[in-house]
Amino acid sequence: MSIIKRKKKAHKAPKPVKSKQIHGWRVCPYGEHWVRTHPMHIPPSKSHPAGYVTTRHAHCARNPSGKDQLYPDEIREIASNHFKNLKNKPCPMTLNFLNGNKFDDLIAGWTQYWNEVMQPKVPLDPNLVKALIASESSFKAAILANEKNSNSARGLMQITNDTRKILGDEAGELKDHYITATKDDLNNPSVNICAGVRWLIRKQSIASSKLKHNATWIEAVYEYKGLETADKKRRDELWDTFKKLYEAYKQCGK
Repeated sequence: MSIIKRKKKAHKAPKPVKSKQIHGWRVCPYGEHWVRTHPMHIPPSKSHPAGYVTTRHAHCARNPSGKDQLYPDEIREIASNHFKNLKNKPCPMTLNFLNGNKFDDLIAGWTQYWNEVMQPKVPLDPNLVKALIASESSFKAAILANEKNSNSARGLMQITNDTRKILGDEAGELKDHYITATKDDLNNPSVNICAGVRWLIRKQSIASSKLKHNATWIEAVYEYKGLETADKKRRDELWDTFKKLYEAYKQCGK
């Protein structure tokens, strides 16, 4: 009677799952966001018929998407902790705008942040972001394009309510790196610039698809401003204003 020796199948060890990298300025790991300390209302119960208020201490909360998601609390925290001493800041000239250099730290910080997260082939220039802000809102932080319509373009980078929804839509056109904010949150300069730069990067991708080449940042701004659908006189006026501002900021210090 022969004995047949069967070879045991080697069990392969499962491949280690690599956790996605998150930017070094972030407070929480990938897939979570930071929530500041805040009062929390506890509803009525048998032991506390009137309910009560307690303090919920700062903590990391899981993102609904499980992906990279920024919320206003963390946006403000990042800016407060990391933006003061950055080197690559935009030109400090005001060009006669009230508050014309008030937001330079935020412009530098969010431009650097998104450059490092999204890693575009050509890094975004903070001077271009500053020129875009100047041409969109004249550095008026809570301005509405239409005061009678709360869904109209809002704040420094004139973000519409539709854009706000796209940036936070976990099932929409963005695949990662979302921003979840309310309309009122966009009145905050840091939240607005963070969202605006993220949207400009998205617009570069859209422009690249339309133009069949890697769109320049100038072409991305053209897409951001929606100039394709504007009448010629209005388009030329808006485009000329932006280009003059950008050239002025680029010449700073030369």
